[in-house]
Amino acid sequence: MLFLLFQLGRDRYALDATQVAAVLPLLDIKTIPQAPTGVVGAINYHGAPVPAIDLSELTLGRSASRRLSTRIMLVQYADAEGVQHLLGLIAEKATETLRREASEFRSSGVTNAEVPYLGPVLADARGLIQWIAVEKLLSTSVRDVLFKPENREWQNGNQMK
Repeated sequence: MLFLLFQLGRDRYALDATQVAAVLPLLDIKTIPQAPTGVVGAINYHGAPVPAIDLSELTLGRSASRRLSTRIMLVQYADAEGVQHLLGLIAEKATETLRREASEFRSSGVTNAEVPYLGPVLADARGLIQWIAVEKLLSTSVRDVLFKPENREWQNGNQMK
């Protein structure tokens, strides 16, 4: 199984590469006023707006550093109805991949209902890598802000009259 690696602070994390549609450089982002914590705005991807989440802001309370290795990982994310959407995840040092079996990841021994997206860990020569479950990344309220059915109607040109 192939994983895309990235960092949040000093810690390393992994995403299942099958969920990643593209990895982009840090593009211009249209900010969204009064957006929930972690939601930094939207990017233009092939003419379509894609919401962007700063994983450092969401998890550590600070913005990701603007470096050459800071990337936007476009992932497939399902809304409450199971409809797939692109979601941009901004993360530092998103430049490595790792091929390992899913069974090599083990429970960290720590659970926290506040961060259900934190999965099992894998040890390598540089320390632990924690698997992030994309489908559990957003709270229900943030998911609804980004992907509520009314938002799709607006996006499809059915604006309020």
